[in-house]
Formats: sequence, structure tokens, C-alpha cells
Amino acid sequence: MRTVSAYAAPSATEPLIATTIERRDVGPNDVLIDIKFAGICHSDIHTVRGEWGGQQFPLTPGHEIAGIVAEVGSNVTKHTVGDRVGVGCLVNSCGECTSCLAGLEQHCLNGNVGTYGAVDRDGTITQGGYSSHVVVNENFVLNIPEGIDLDVAAPLLCAGITTYSPLRHWGVGPGTRVAIVGLGGLGHMGVKIASALGAEVTVLSQTLNKKEDGLKLGADHYYATGDPETFTKLAGSFDFILNTVSAAIDINAYLRLLAIDGVMVNVGAPAEPLPVNAFSLIGGRRSFAGSNIGGIAETQEMLNFCAEHGFGAEIEVISADQINEAYERVLRSDVRYRFVIDTATLPAVGA
Repeated sequence: MRTVSAYAAPSATEPLIATTIERRDVGPNDVLIDIKFAGICHSDIHTVRGEWGGQQFPLTPGHEIAGIVAEVGSNVTKHTVGDRVGVGCLVNSCGECTSCLAGLEQHCLNGNVGTYGAVDRDGTITQGGYSSHVVVNENFVLNIPEGIDLDVAAPLLCAGITTYSPLRHWGVGPGTRVAIVGLGGLGHMGVKIASALGAEVTVLSQTLNKKEDGLKLGADHYYATGDPETFTKLAGSFDFILNTVSAAIDINAYLRLLAIDGVMVNVGAPAEPLPVNAFSLIGGRRSFAGSNIGGIAETQEMLNFCAEHGFGAEIEVISADQINEAYERVLRSDVRYRFVIDTATLPAVGA
């Protein structure tokens, strides 16, 4: 075991604090990563505050990890010391079920292992990327292509794949009329990726405050959902709607914006239920679906896609001692558009 510096939540009701955590020794199939940057995802806040169920504390969150390979195990063939790499929301799965064999590790039938707050195969509780180092099985380590800086690459490991996967799965491309609901950490990546795929992109946000940003990110149109006329004007306008909002919204109002055979996909994960009226689906043969992250191969595909199109996330880099402030700002939607922790600012072990 090795001791590394980290930030952790002592409980669901206390601020995160500087601490140390233990990482396992590098095994034959493991990669030790010197973490350089870690993104802050809204999921981190939901998890450490117990909004998605109870957790074992202390807990170090973070599943948007970018860094450099510092050591590899004797059997590792996919990565070498010095490689630029990332780790997303998964660090293990059974590797044997039909989902894993199909490259859908996020849907592992025997239970995948999340990057933090999950029970790993050895029975330990995983700890995430708000730390200086992490040890991960090589099969769950992604290569970050040249052309994407590590700081803007970190949020791609969750926000990027969470939006890329449904856009690809439902065949978004040239000629597709896409609406992105919410222009936040997820939404801004949805706009970038949908635009790069060749779709006609509309942002649906509560106000027009971020309209200039949305158009710069690649949106063709921008409407305020706080204006009731928006829902009248845009009725039946979209082939695909991606809802990135992590709060309860009137799903039925948005479903009516879909064209015949249109699909609305939820990637935001509010704690509250989202009631759906059957007639909102029946009229127009519409579909309401959900999507998680992507598998490892698709996540690598996403990273390569972003590199080919020359973009990463829009970020604000913070020091580790600003994490709690950043959490409150995320809840106020006061970030454009993802906080990223510079892990060089973590207190040294023993300091």
C-alpha cells in the first residue's frame, strides 16, 4: 500500500477536507497514474451528500481524471510510463458477461465498479480522483490523444462520454435537429459534440444569459424555456432532445417539442422522479429514454473524436482548497462550464 494526498468528505453533511488515503500496490495488470487534473462533476456532489443513497465515509470523489503514467505492472501492454492517460467513471467490471464482452462495461450484468464509493473486486471501497495518484487496472485506463491538454481533457471522461454516447447511439448527424436542454457541464459538451457531428443544434436554457456562449460553442439557435411562447413556437421541431439538467423539469412539455418518432434522452440525474404522461408519448410516437456513460472502447472513441475536432471542455481551474466553494458554485450554476482541480495544489503527504 502507498499513502497519497487527497481531499475527502468526512460525512454527508461536512465540507471536504485535506487528508491522505491508501492506494494498493501496483499489481501485474495495474497502472499507477500521477494525477494532474480532476474534474468536479455534479455527480460528486449528489454522492457525497447522500442524495443518491448512503455512502461509506470518508470518501474521496472524482471520476474525471487526467494524468501521466508513473508505473506499470509486469503484464501491462496497453500503457507505458510517461503516457498521457485518463480514467473515467469505471475502474473495473466482471469482463465476462455479455455486456462486458460487447464493450458495454457500464451495463455489466454482475455489477461494474465505479471510480469512487464502490466495492472493488478485492472488497475495498474505491476512492476517486481528488488525489495525487491512483492505481487502476490497465483495461480501464484511456489514452488521451495529443492535441488535447490534460486540464480540458479531464471533464471529457464523464461529461464528454455522457453526452457523446447517446448522440452516437441514436444516430445524430447531418440533417438531425437536436435540442440540448441546459448549458452547463454536460450541456456545453453536448452542444460541441452535436455540432461536430453535423447536426442542427438548438440550446434550450432557462434564460438567454448564456446565449452568446451557446452560439460560440456551436449552437445554431438558442431559446429561453422561461418564456412560455418557446414551447408553442418549437412544438414538433426536434428529432432528438438531450436533457442534461440535474433537476426536475416538466418532461411532458419538452416531449411535445419532438417531431414524429422523435426521441428525448435523459442524462441529467435528479433525485426527484420525472413524471411522464403516456399521452405525451403516444401522440407522435415519441420515445423517452435514458443513457448512462459509455463503455471503455466508446470512451476512447470519444476522446479521439474530440482530438480530431480540436476541442476539450470549457473549464475553470481551481486549487484544492477551493473545492467546497466550487461545490456551492456548481449548485448555483456559477461555472462556465466545468471546475477542474489542479492536483499539484494538494497538500504534500506529511505536510
